[in-house]
Amino acid sequence: MSDLTGLSVSGAREGLAKGDFTSLELTEAHIAAIDAADGLNAFVSKTPDLARERAALSDKRRASGEAGLMEGIPIGVKDLFCTEGVLTTAGSHILDGFEPPYDSTVTANLWREGAVMLGKTNMDEFAMGSSNETSYYGPVLNPWRRPGDNRSLVPGGSSGGSAAAVAARIVPAAIGTDTGGSIRQPAAFTGTVGLKPTYGRCSRWGIVAFASSLDQAGPMARSVRDCAILLRAMAGFDAKDSTSVDTPVPDYEAALTGEVTGLKIGIPAEYKVDGMPGEVERLWQQGVDWLRGAGAEIVDISLPHTRYALPTYYIVAPAEASSNLARYDGVRYGLRVPGERLDDMYEKTRAAGFGAEVKRRVLMGTYVLSAGYYDAYYLKAQKVRTLIKRDFIEAFEKVDAILTPTTPTPAFAVGERVDDPIAMYLNDILTVPANMAGLPGISVPAGLSDDGLPLGLQVLGKAFDEETVLRVGHVLEGAAAFDARPDPWWRAD
Repeated sequence: MSDLTGLSVSGAREGLAKGDFTSLELTEAHIAAIDAADGLNAFVSKTPDLARERAALSDKRRASGEAGLMEGIPIGVKDLFCTEGVLTTAGSHILDGFEPPYDSTVTANLWREGAVMLGKTNMDEFAMGSSNETSYYGPVLNPWRRPGDNRSLVPGGSSGGSAAAVAARIVPAAIGTDTGGSIRQPAAFTGTVGLKPTYGRCSRWGIVAFASSLDQAGPMARSVRDCAILLRAMAGFDAKDSTSVDTPVPDYEAALTGEVTGLKIGIPAEYKVDGMPGEVERLWQQGVDWLRGAGAEIVDISLPHTRYALPTYYIVAPAEASSNLARYDGVRYGLRVPGERLDDMYEKTRAAGFGAEVKRRVLMGTYVLSAGYYDAYYLKAQKVRTLIKRDFIEAFEKVDAILTPTTPTPAFAVGERVDDPIAMYLNDILTVPANMAGLPGISVPAGLSDDGLPLGLQVLGKAFDEETVLRVGHVLEGAAAFDARPDPWWRAD
């Protein structure tokens, strides 16, 4: 493979500015890398011709003295973002053939800043999953394997295709969405960096909805700096999204000072979950030591309602999914299975179009919203969600950021947990609370497990304080000096 595929976003930006190579050359190198990595199943659809066209236009803009924040840099786009004229499936059979006549606000922002789309990355169906095994297009495989073990591992979910593509160096960066950990958990499983911004920081308009009060778009890359660059290009107020917050977008890269002296870092007792492997606890303590050594003050804190976050999430998210997915009925777009009557067509289309996990969550959501159960489940869950958010508000009166592990385990084998929904849902136990409270969080690769797989540390921050989250994550990244790479078993060449 070309050395160009080893470049980070910041490295590519520098090379393009110096004229060391063109965007078209950079794009061609990544197109070839993607084609050679079909064994990962990281992409639902590739857009090489569109990528070449946009790269050539980018080179012309640069030659005329124009350059956006992401000028000429190719990226992968999770197949949950609507992209004008390009197949958008959300990993589901029910959206077969859907080519939106518009771009999501996030992708439109990126194109305006000069980014080049390489294709749409694979994902769990409708973002419902923690392993990228629920996609209609088949599971994505993690580029990492245990040394001496050829079993395929999951990349995490639901943004598994984006994470795998970044880790395999077939894209410099990608975008994903995070509803309960779907950016941070796959980042941890693949040794990459994933950032979930504050709810309302990036527009949700044009993103296929899963749970509207939880979904948030964010960047996935190989460094904290790259995520800072992407977030600035993605974010911004959007009048088309009623939950978008009209607040200035900072220069996130400028926040990467390398200093955390005087910052107070909270360590929540409740994040030490039952059965957490010793290797995860040791890495967490190592993170504490790194930050203390860099001049931060470590403060023990309590988030008492954390233990209720996961069950609360699995009431709120399916309830919202039940409502959002009611629009897929075979009438307007996507799959249609003919029936003798209209309701027969609805039933057959949804039965054929939705996978097992989506059906499970729609049933759960419909149940908790039904008469007689709304008060007992959904209303109570919303009250608990308020308590979870209050815990964080009180904690942030004492600390500037919070440090936790990202996941309770490293990546597991494909098929290992697919028949045990509860075990699968427990993958999100450390990431879900931030979504329930709408807070920003980042996962940074910090070490390897005892069997040689990546492990991540998570930094959580105050609402709309991504700058501190990035600042702390950057210091952790420097201390960890994580430079391990997966053996490229997937290459076709």
